[in-house]
Amino acid sequence: MGVAQQEGQGPGQEQRNAPEHQGRPDHRTTTAEQGRFCVARCSCGWRGPARRARSLARTDAEGHTGGG
Repeated sequence: MGVAQQEGQGPGQEQRNAPEHQGRPDHRTTTAEQGRFCVARCSCGWRGPARRARSLARTDAEGHTGGG
């Protein structure tokens, strides 16, 4: 029996929408916990590398959306 990981906002997950991308739902980023790691994801399909620090995953997401 496997364990499914639920998408969306929850503990350790944040949704960010940079001002310059507010009219573009194809670039809505979130962070998701995967065991000891945190991964940044975007609604366009982009996925950042697994990071131990949430702050680094957030920085990856901001870089992807052009907010950094």
